[in-house]
Amino acid sequence: MAQKVQLHQLRNSGAGGYFAAPGSQPPKAGAFTPRKAGLPQPKDNIFGDNQKEKTSFRKLYDRGDFPISVNHDAKGNKINWKVDIEKLDYHHYLPLFFSGLCETEEPYAFLARQGIHDLLDKGGSKILPVVPQLIIPIKKALNTRNIHVITTTLKVLQHLVESADMVGEALVPYYRQILPIFNLFKNKNVNLGDGIYYSQQKRENIGDLIQETLEKFELTGGEDAFINIKYMVPTYESVLSRV
Repeated sequence: MAQKVQLHQLRNSGAGGYFAAPGSQPPKAGAFTPRKAGLPQPKDNIFGDNQKEKTSFRKLYDRGDFPISVNHDAKGNKINWKVDIEKLDYHHYLPLFFSGLCETEEPYAFLARQGIHDLLDKGGSKILPVVPQLIIPIKKALNTRNIHVITTTLKVLQHLVESADMVGEALVPYYRQILPIFNLFKNKNVNLGDGIYYSQQKRENIGDLIQETLEKFELTGGEDAFINIKYMVPTYESVLSRV
């Protein structure tokens, strides 16, 4: 049996405290957090993929709650809307479609992505009041750290700030929530060799997309946009100074 350590109060030293009894030994390493032999220990990876849970979009689509279906033709997949998009309740549907940005499996990823672009194309003045509801799904998508999810989200953000008047300015107060991932990936080139050119052609180079998105944020975000971008992404230089 391990020796029982008794603690005695330090006396006549002029200072309070405790010390171990003579002959006692400190606990061995791992005494409180034993390691399991043969099992790899978890490692932190700031660029890792953190996607785990099912999205609200997937759950509702599987339940048949969305007025959409996939239309297959020779030119590729398209969304078939069963109702007039302009008559939809944007406060209800737009945040749900944005929750699907985290999806990587088909047809969910395609339906969410294309559904968002369709809604932004036809939303007009309905989009601005819904912006606060979009921040959490945008942040979740960016925080997956999945390269494909992030590139899709960046393209959606570019479309969002140009979809209606004042949307770009409405996004400025939320930069602190969505720009940390921009700063993390801004100089990350995930494509090597011949893949770089192909990626640029498809607009999937994450570093370039982040730069484009920040420029659109500045151009549509009003007079406070640049200083707020610069605070979160210190390496960003104003696009207006280069015009």
